[in-house]
Amino acid sequence: MIKKAVRMKLYPGLKKEYAKRHNDLWPEMREMLKAHGAKSYSIFFDPETDFLFGYLEIEDEEKWAQTADTEINRKWWDYMEDVMDTNLDHSPVAVDLEQVFEL
Repeated sequence: MIKKAVRMKLYPGLKKEYAKRHNDLWPEMREMLKAHGAKSYSIFFDPETDFLFGYLEIEDEEKWAQTADTEINRKWWDYMEDVMDTNLDHSPVAVDLEQVFEL
């Protein structure tokens, strides 16, 4: 299993909307994530900075990278573009975080 962590930026005041959209995650999005090897995926919010911290456990980096090319993922990016910092293709601006400790 591979552990990954990323940092993303939520627009101020939109935590409730962000959480609502994820609580109502489309079934086909959930299925796609699992089909591409996501075993666990959690997102945490820092209210002082509006940063989001995603933690994932995946099976394979190559398989996971293919999520970006799925139609449902691109639809999700378009849906989320108005609540968070995104790239020109509406993908979230995400910074990979380096693991420095594990117990």
